[in-house]
Amino acid sequence: MPINILMPALSPTMEKGNLAKWLKKEGDKVKSGDVIAEIETDKATMEVEAVDEGTLAKILVPAGTADVPVNNVIAVLAADGEDVKSAGAGAASAPAPKADAPKAAAPAASPTPAVKPSPALATAYKGGNIAASVAAANGGTRTFSSPLARRLAKDAGIEIARINGTGPHGRVVAKDVEGAKSGGGLKAPAAGSASAPAIGPSDKQIRALFKDGTYEAIPHDSMRKTIAQRLSASDRDIPQYYLTADCDIGKLVAAREEINAAAPKDKEGKPAYKLSVNDFVIKALAMALQRVPDANVSWTDEAMLHHKVSDVSVAVSIPTGLITPIIRNAHIKTVSQISAEMKDLAARAKARKLKPDEYQGGSTAVSNLGMYGIKQFTAVINPPQSSILAVGISEERPVVRHGKIEIANMMSVTLTCDHRAMDGALGAQLLAAFRALIENPVLMVV
Repeated sequence: MPINILMPALSPTMEKGNLAKWLKKEGDKVKSGDVIAEIETDKATMEVEAVDEGTLAKILVPAGTADVPVNNVIAVLAADGEDVKSAGAGAASAPAPKADAPKAAAPAASPTPAVKPSPALATAYKGGNIAASVAAANGGTRTFSSPLARRLAKDAGIEIARINGTGPHGRVVAKDVEGAKSGGGLKAPAAGSASAPAIGPSDKQIRALFKDGTYEAIPHDSMRKTIAQRLSASDRDIPQYYLTADCDIGKLVAAREEINAAAPKDKEGKPAYKLSVNDFVIKALAMALQRVPDANVSWTDEAMLHHKVSDVSVAVSIPTGLITPIIRNAHIKTVSQISAEMKDLAARAKARKLKPDEYQGGSTAVSNLGMYGIKQFTAVINPPQSSILAVGISEERPVVRHGKIEIANMMSVTLTCDHRAMDGALGAQLLAAFRALIENPVLMVV
């Protein structure tokens, strides 16, 4: 019997992927563990390994195909001893799977309501259509939707009841939510009800403001769409506040120069390491979280997750957007270890070769724009993290000490905090702990 090869879910949040390249062609023998294709997610390019043995009978999704839903059949493998041609022919004649299709159910089953019925409503329901009962309890209106559509609508800040559904029985599916994001397929708010969050002008309305030929429309790739969705949700759903401090990093700069000068060299004269100020920033923030453990947390609707280790994400700019690889257990690593690991992660991030566990998670993050001459800025929290440190340029500035003006090497940092997870005083303690460490780097080695 032919074996279906499905579009894999390469991360817990992956819903679609781009089939970038086939590394096997039809008729090739495939062994378990062979790399057969490359899949592009919104963050990285991943290799897909075969889990069965046989012959690649038919490729159903050609290389270069974008937005292939997870679990769609992308190819068919003929098992050992099976006729390859008949397996391929059977695959070619099979109907293509549809994205967002609801799971098969008994014919008499009613669509699952988008709201949970109250105890009174559940008591009143005795074998009838619960969807109709829910509709009656809500003024005669009802909204059927897929779990994926509900999650996408929540992330986009759109009330699911305002979206026109195009699925079976008017069910709202993922593509309806995507259309609603640009202002299409939305119902007017019900009279007397609270309006849904304002939706910006549609794509068509924006283009109408500019003359044809004066711009080039470049479609968003999956990474840019994900960045827009996640950070819009962060700014909308997380109450964020900002704390700024000026740090005197004179001792750190002197120590860095001395450490780099003393680095051992290989036969070609290349130093074993070259530490950056950002490497010290990562280490100091990781240790600060250990000193203020109540700030090393993640908020969930049910509980506060207190992390025992300091996993620090670091924002890395790549040609297609932004990605945040994570330095795991940064509090117990040396600055030289952090430096080497960061260089490796940044290089693989730019090549889109990071694994999902290398950029998902973490309890805090560092975003450094000092290399661009930026003195100070605020950064947006990337859920599920509860803080992010924005780092500006280190520069010589005049400061007043003991009534005299002196020149000091200063660096401004701004800590963005999730007010649900930590109040202002706790955020201030975290920033103070960071400042003490970054201004006295010797404390990072004891």
